[in-house]
Amino acid sequence: MIERIETGKRMSKIVKHQGTVYLCGQVGDGGSVAEQTRDCLGRVEALLERAGSSRERILQAVIWLADMADFAEMNAVWDAWVPEGHAPARACGEARLARPELRVEIIVTAACD
Repeated sequence: MIERIETGKRMSKIVKHQGTVYLCGQVGDGGSVAEQTRDCLGRVEALLERAGSSRERILQAVIWLADMADFAEMNAVWDAWVPEGHAPARACGEARLARPELRVEIIVTAACD
């Protein structure tokens, strides 16, 4: 069975299937990449909780930065957020994001109940 949560015409915020939860890409508010990353990760955490998962159960994260020059600043926030011993498989690349003010987008896949 596939469960879709907060489904619109274009996408669902959460999709659950066979013990795995897939989140749509999350962005955050703020001027700096650190502020946007913190806000984005807060949104990821809230969606994971809603789906019956948590930060400790993240399997994979894909991170898009508008500018790879922000890599270290984003990583400082990421490293403080990921629970020790629970780092997921991760990729990070540079991409033009949906709006010019966006500096980071994070896509997460996690295990769930």
